Order: sequence, then C-alpha cells, then structure tokens
Amino acid sequence: MSNKSVKKNYIFNVAYQILTLITPLITAPYLSRVLQPDGVGRVSFIESIVSYFSLVAVMGISTYGQREISYVQDDMKKRSEVFWNTKVLGFCISGMTILVYLVFALFQKDNFTIYLILTLNLVSVFFDITWFFQGMEDFVKTVTRNAIFKIINIIYIFTFVKSKEDILVYVLGLGLFSVLGNISLWAYLPKYIKKMPFSELKPFKNIKVVWSLFIPTVAIQIYTVLDKTMIGLITDSSYENGYYEQALKISKMLLALVTALGTVMVPRIGYLFENGSKEDIQRYMYRGYRFVWFLGIPLCFGIIMSAGNFVPWFLGEGYDKVVPLLQILSLLILAIGINNVTGIQYLIPTKKQNIFTKTVIMGAITNFCLNMILIYFFKSIGAAIASVTAESVIAIVQLIIVRKELSPIQVLKEGINYFIAGAVMVLALIPITTHLTPSILNSIIIAASGALVYFTVLFIEKDEFLISNIKTVLNKLKKR
Repeated sequence: MSNKSVKKNYIFNVAYQILTLITPLITAPYLSRVLQPDGVGRVSFIESIVSYFSLVAVMGISTYGQREISYVQDDMKKRSEVFWNTKVLGFCISGMTILVYLVFALFQKDNFTIYLILTLNLVSVFFDITWFFQGMEDFVKTVTRNAIFKIINIIYIFTFVKSKEDILVYVLGLGLFSVLGNISLWAYLPKYIKKMPFSELKPFKNIKVVWSLFIPTVAIQIYTVLDKTMIGLITDSSYENGYYEQALKISKMLLALVTALGTVMVPRIGYLFENGSKEDIQRYMYRGYRFVWFLGIPLCFGIIMSAGNFVPWFLGEGYDKVVPLLQILSLLILAIGINNVTGIQYLIPTKKQNIFTKTVIMGAITNFCLNMILIYFFKSIGAAIASVTAESVIAIVQLIIVRKELSPIQVLKEGINYFIAGAVMVLALIPITTHLTPSILNSIIIAASGALVYFTVLFIEKDEFLISNIKTVLNKLKKR
C-alpha cells in the first residue's frame, strides 16, 4: 500500500480523462465533413440505443468489483476469489445482454449492419477487467493501455475513413479498439491472481449488492440524458439542445479534472475501511473536499468570467446563448465535485450504497420536476438551472446524512482560503474581461491572469495544501 501514490494515480487518471475529452475535439471536425450530418447523426442515434444495452451489461459490476478488490489488495487468495466470483457474474450478465441485443438487432432492417458491428461495444464490456486494476490502485496499466488505443483509433479514423461510404469502417473502429484494449489487460492478470476451481466459486452470492449499485447508475444515466430529451420535447427546438450540449461538454471537460480524484480514492478508502482505519479515512476525506475547493473554485469562477471571451472564437457564430448556459453549468464543477467526494469516495467504499442510491434518486426527481417548469419558461437555461439545483440537493443531503462522521462545517472551512482567493480573482478579472475582445490570445491572457492572482493570494494566505504539494514536487525533482 505504501508504494501506491494517490498523487501519481491522480495524474495518470487526469491525463486519460483529458485525452478522452480531447479525442472528439480532434476527430469531430473531420468526421462531420467526411460522414456529413446525416451519417454522424445515424451513428450517434444507434450508439445511444446500444448504450442502454451496455448499461445493463455492466450493471453494478465495475463499481462493486473495484470496491471489493480494494478490501483485499494484500491477500492473493481472497482477491483471486473476489475477482473470479465478480467476473463470472459479469460474464453471465453481459453474455445474456449480448444475446438479447442480437435478437433486437435482427429486427432493425434499416441499419442492421451497423447494429451488428456495434455488438463489439457489448463484447468490450464482456472482457472488461479495468475495475480489478482500479481496485488494486494500479492506474498506470489501465490508463496507459487506454491512451494507446485511443491514439491508434484517432490514426485509424484519419487513415481509413475517407468518405461517407466508409461509415461501416468508422463504426468497426469504434468497437474493435475498445475490445482489443480490454482484452490486452488480461495479460497482466497472472501476476495478481491465481486460478480457482469452478466448484469453489459463488458468483451469484452478492447479486443483491451488485443490483443496489446498478440502480444509482441508471438513475444518473436517466436524468443526465433526460435534460436533453425534455428540452427537445418541451421546446421542439434542436437549436436549444445544441446550445445546451455544447455548454455541457465544456463544463464537463473541466469537471473531469476535479472528479478524476474520485476514481483514484475509492480503492484507497475501501482498503482503509476494511482495515478499520477510521481516522485515516476522515483525514483523506477532508483533503478530498479541500481538493475540490482548491481546484473547483478557480475553474468555476474562471469559466463565469471568461465565457464571454472564449465561446465566440471556440464555437464560432450563432452560439451566443452558450455563454450564459456555460456560466450557469460551471457551478456543476463545485456541486458534482462535493457530492463525488461524499457519494463515490465515501458512501460506496464504506458500504453505504443504499444512502447513495436514495440521494441520487432524490436528485433525479428534483431534476425532472424543475425541468417540467423551468424548461417551459426559460428553455435550455431552465434545464441548466435544474441540473445545478439537482446536483446541489444531492451534495447538501449527503453531507447532512454523514454529518456524524464528516462535519459539514469542517467541509465548508476547508474551502475558506479558496473562496477568498477566488473572489479576489474575479475582482481582478472584471476590468480585463471588459476590455479584451474574443480571441484565442485574449482567452489565454484571461486564464493566465486569473491563475496568477488566485495562486498569489493563496501564497499570501500561506495555504498549507498548496505549499505542501509544491514542496513534495520540489523534493522529488531534487532527488532526480
């Protein structure tokens, strides 16, 4: 456990999240011209259908497997037992889902070939064992493997997808590289686990727990997709959905920097929980909240101040409404950041997933009810307000529920330095953003100025979190 660095795992995970988000930005302009709007739309729609089958194929296996492996990291016999029980259950669920999907695909006459090729997406789930390495806190292997296949896929698209007629070639690449990436991880397994007689396995023993982890996943999936569905149905405008989609993409791109720590911390908290280290868990949790404030506040405030300069040159003409949408949705960075720490990093590894489920369902209901009212009056702006409110409700309710283990007052105290630094940053940026016209250079100037002011204030405040991390980096550089 001492050899596993949370900081190193976080850096690798962030690097992969950035690559995942950048990939569409690299390929989208090319594919939109080669496949043309109807080709892109056709694949996008079919992928959305397949994604529901993928959701069932995964069920709660990934979350459950990562958590359970984190409990037994140091015991080969136990982790072998957990791995095989979990994976055999996964084989059964994903295998049955593939069969049902194939029957479904047989009835899709118009796009049968595309549906058939995208069976590879489900085959990818069938072979997926990423959760095992995440549970072992070995993010280097999964991130490196994913990055390599992402890059190969980008090269493949630019090399082989040349015209609208190559749509099947494009779809094949989507599924094939995902399958190959997941299969490649199996080569590392012999170092971590041993074979077990099938007679000793009990794969269906914890099916209820897996199911309980599946419910919040479905709830989250439904209400994140529901926003777009309800905007389309209530406003009957593809433009409103387009504005919302672009704003959501940008805000979630930056949100990934904050939530990437959650993936890294789940196995660490799980390990400490299994070993009864309550004080260590509490220490890590408060540092997790501090991290969200430390990074989330400048990102959130920065988007609010720079959106008017950034959006016009990044998206082009006709996207003016994305500016207020992006400013509202930037608040998701803080809301989701906090409920990610409480829900994903604490409630799930400490076997309180039922509480997590209830709070997510509460958020989904809040989101739906507000959408019904706000979208009617304010269109996509209303959906943005509903999303931020729903995520804030989840964050607040979760903190109230765990108040005996994690003090909400202490959580807020962890953010005082960063709120002060963020407020000073906003005041400093007001005159800058007022006088600079939209351009790449000016957006860079705004971002650099904001960062300079923010971190200068933290130095003046002698912020322990920032200074300790800088010292750690400097000490490692000296050793090299």
